[in-house]
Amino acid sequence: MLFAKKSKGFCVEIGEHATLLARLSEPEAPFIVEELKELSSGDADGIVTWTKSTEGKGSTGYAHAACSIYSPKRVVRRHTLDLKRVKDPAYFNEVYAQQFRIEPEKYTIRALNPGDGSEYDQVKGTQKEVLFCGLPSDDVIALQDKLLEQGIYPERLELGTLATLGGMVNYLKFKQTKTPVLLLEIGQETTQSFILSAEGVDISRPIQSGIAAMIPVVQKELGLKDEESAKKLFYSNTFDFTSMGGALVKKLLKELQSSIGFYEVQTGQSIGSVFCTQLPSSLTWLSTTMAGALGVPPLKIELVPWLESLDVKLAEGVSLGLPEERWFGLFSLLASHQNAVPDEKK
Repeated sequence: MLFAKKSKGFCVEIGEHATLLARLSEPEAPFIVEELKELSSGDADGIVTWTKSTEGKGSTGYAHAACSIYSPKRVVRRHTLDLKRVKDPAYFNEVYAQQFRIEPEKYTIRALNPGDGSEYDQVKGTQKEVLFCGLPSDDVIALQDKLLEQGIYPERLELGTLATLGGMVNYLKFKQTKTPVLLLEIGQETTQSFILSAEGVDISRPIQSGIAAMIPVVQKELGLKDEESAKKLFYSNTFDFTSMGGALVKKLLKELQSSIGFYEVQTGQSIGSVFCTQLPSSLTWLSTTMAGALGVPPLKIELVPWLESLDVKLAEGVSLGLPEERWFGLFSLLASHQNAVPDEKK
């Protein structure tokens, strides 16, 4: 077997709008990113074609990958616990049902420490703050089956939001940024909002408003006959919507301002910048609109120096394209995929 094909490493991020793929020189760090690919999340054939044509899959014929998913029903919530009840086995399920309005038996959920992402110790039960993270168990099974059909073997499956939050905390430490960042994952129906700093996740809140809520505004503002035409135009990237940006994000803005106001009163700190992830490439301008409406600058990520600090290099000819922000979640997954990363970056 002298000439057996050497297996590569793969990373796959499955968002609501796009699937991002990376082929790495090695399955373990340090590695070189040899190829990056972006496909529409609905393009199952495109993913199959890429997996079939890409080299370095090893003897199984599958691309063995670290994968992340942004389930629309995901839960990533910071919560203050009642320490008198922490050791009660039924307590966490009560929180899920009453506070998060989900059916605990249908979810796979972990409790983590919001500062460093390590596992929360329920037996000791000494810490008041916890970050609950989970998704419907059916989503996990469905995604694993789908990935296998597409020629991808998920060696590891992570909640993409968690990888992104871990990556952002690490990035803020790397840049020695002192001011907190508002991170928004703007989905179709829901926006997951977080305020975080180099110390960890301070606030989390799901807002029941996303891109879908902007379509009727587009229809009304442009006098279009139906929502379908408005939707097509909105996603088409052929029309400049920046002039109506304020109207588009008005509902979302109102909800965010109450979260930010609460945080600023509680901590005495102001938000330094805003960072939007998970937007389709035709709507990345929403990030600037959102920042303008909030009166703070968008966070400009410098990915290459940060990646180099994590022992990740880009091969010659591999370009990120603009805006680089779109790759942040995938690279955060890639960074957490390394053995070399200390515990605080899990």
